[in-house]
Amino acid sequence: MHGYSRLGNGHSVTATTTPSPPSSPRLRHSRGKSGGNGGGSGGGSGAGGCGRGSKRNWVERLMFVLVSLVFKRRGVLLFAPLLYISGMMLYMGSLNFDVDLKNGGVVVRKRPPPGSVYRSPQVFKKLWPHMEAKSNRSYNALMRAWDPKLHKGWKPCGNNNISEAELPKSNGFLIIEANGGLNQQRLSICDAVAVAGLLNATLVIPIFHLNSVWQDSSKFGDIFDQDFFIHALKNDVDVVPELPRDVLEQFDNNISSIANLRVKAWSSPTYYLQKVLPKLVQMRAVRIAPFSNRLAQAVPPDIQRLRCLANFEALRFSEPIRTLAEKMVDRMFKNSSQSGGKYVSVHLRFEMDMVAFSCCEYDGGEEEKHEMDIARERAWRGKFRRRGRVIRPGANRVDGKCPLTPLEVGMMLRGMGFDNNTSVYVAAGNIYKEDKFMAPLKQMFPRLETKDTLATAEELAPFKGYSSRLAALDYTVCLHSEVFVTTQGGNFPHFLMGHRRYLYGGHAKTIKPDKRKLALLFDKPNIRWEVFRQQMQDMHRRSDLKGSELRKPSASLYTFPMPDCMCKTPKARHEHNNNNTMKLRL
Repeated sequence: MHGYSRLGNGHSVTATTTPSPPSSPRLRHSRGKSGGNGGGSGGGSGAGGCGRGSKRNWVERLMFVLVSLVFKRRGVLLFAPLLYISGMMLYMGSLNFDVDLKNGGVVVRKRPPPGSVYRSPQVFKKLWPHMEAKSNRSYNALMRAWDPKLHKGWKPCGNNNISEAELPKSNGFLIIEANGGLNQQRLSICDAVAVAGLLNATLVIPIFHLNSVWQDSSKFGDIFDQDFFIHALKNDVDVVPELPRDVLEQFDNNISSIANLRVKAWSSPTYYLQKVLPKLVQMRAVRIAPFSNRLAQAVPPDIQRLRCLANFEALRFSEPIRTLAEKMVDRMFKNSSQSGGKYVSVHLRFEMDMVAFSCCEYDGGEEEKHEMDIARERAWRGKFRRRGRVIRPGANRVDGKCPLTPLEVGMMLRGMGFDNNTSVYVAAGNIYKEDKFMAPLKQMFPRLETKDTLATAEELAPFKGYSSRLAALDYTVCLHSEVFVTTQGGNFPHFLMGHRRYLYGGHAKTIKPDKRKLALLFDKPNIRWEVFRQQMQDMHRRSDLKGSELRKPSASLYTFPMPDCMCKTPKARHEHNNNNTMKLRL
């Protein structure tokens, strides 16, 4: 028995004929790479984790043994030609060894690869006098952070195809469980709206799973405006606050008695129509828990439109969150009066769990290693002690997988031209050793604010202990900043980048640093200020160029809303056509 779907059937919705879902894009992209798949608060988002060890280069090992053997037996004259060649190779940096003469003996040490050691404090000490000298200049990159010529001129068009027709009879009730933090829950909600529209199902307001890491017991209505959500979707998807009594009685008044369909990640529309819809019609209600990433990225336009509508139009924060968040944004505007109300927001992922999961080392020595071992064991219980797992902090840093410290973020922004008059808002949890690591960032940017300084203790009291509600405050202040800086990846910056594209004419207005390049630059204590500044300004320009990227088939609509959720303005289309004509003439 099959139900009616307004958005197509198993043969017309997609070209895929198999009911099996495609493999996860996340798994496809990570194939062949080392590293753990993390959990926890941002643990698996952007952090590389502790990778496995690789085989040592046999040439380097041979040269290491040979050089050591020669010096030990003092056969210098016999092996003089070989020593000369080896010495030249060492001098030119072809081999990663240092040879030191100490107390009449020879010490051969393997040299750490460039970018593998945390030397940022030494770089800061070298560059700080130049930053101070630049602070008195009137130019501030904030006043012209983005090149207006590069912006394409897009506008939201998600409501263009709204139908006023009455919704057909529902095939049944869809119940989903949203897990994770604020924005992972947001993803589940929006995908559930799309699936409900596809199946012509009535969506029950999503249940929020109490995550063991986030420890937030908030319900949907505590974070989002539930009545507004239902009203905004009324022409497309029927949404109800709870399961009707007669249906609930059918399952002994226990939602857990309703069949939970184990849908694989990234399932196609065809899979839902062929596997889920018949059971929905038969049983009147089905559950899908967990529901995170349970719908493919590439789906037909009608389904994508529902995602757009849910994320950018129907989901807004609850009234208590909106009220305080608006006050915080107003205060940032007033604090930024010297720069026309413009300010920089930074999503700083330098909490203890993020540092621990990354397996990166900073400058805390044995005390830091001990603390990180305890933190890893507490959160991941033996995951990092499994046989064959090797912690390689240097390799993680070279690969750009280490969380940026507040110091590194500050140096990057100062190099880009943001002076000490710039107002900066830091969105973060509990920073690891906050007094130590935040001090240099405050030194570079005295006008620095967090939610704890921007709002009073009384204002924040109702939100304390609710990580998702606090994240919603951060999200709103970041959303309205002139510049948003993402430092580690994850759902928070990905949703923000897409939302900012949606608000700002298709441009993300986001700085996404190249952390591999930063690792190399921060490993040069003698780098000249002019060289460092030029590298940072080039990095900023690349962020500007990528700000208006269109969505690729495997990418997320929530990060790249163009062209699914946005349309080019007539002026932009005219300029685009003129440019194409000029290219043809050339």
